[in-house]
Amino acid sequence: MRALHADTGYLLYRLGLRSGQLFNTFLQESGLRLRHYAVLRFLATCEGALQRELSAQLGYDPSAIVGLVDDLEKLGFAERRPAPDDRRSRIVVLTEDGRAFLRDTDQAGQEVTDELLTPLAPAERKTLHTLLLRVAGNGLA
Repeated sequence: MRALHADTGYLLYRLGLRSGQLFNTFLQESGLRLRHYAVLRFLATCEGALQRELSAQLGYDPSAIVGLVDDLEKLGFAERRPAPDDRRSRIVVLTEDGRAFLRDTDQAGQEVTDELLTPLAPAERKTLHTLLLRVAGNGLA
């Protein structure tokens, strides 16, 4: 039987858990969690998205997206608006307060990443990121 640390999938899983713990700790003061942050970061890349698009792109259950968007609306970080091409549908858009929150947390988010990747030199971090992008492109939305 192989040791757990000989299993790349297990190491990725553990790294994901650790990353989530660090990000949740940094977000704790704001009342948000990593899932909220992911929604905000995604919304910052577009002019709005249907909730089902958020679900598909982020890999979250559709029912979870409803609650996350509700939370973000209560904080004034996102809002639901009629979709421009289908007034019966509603898109979720990032508000100016949401953009300000992301700008204000950029440095702290980078510090979390730096803490997580402390053992790696800058060139190794870049290589890791490149490799993760390649792996993520093979099956992740």
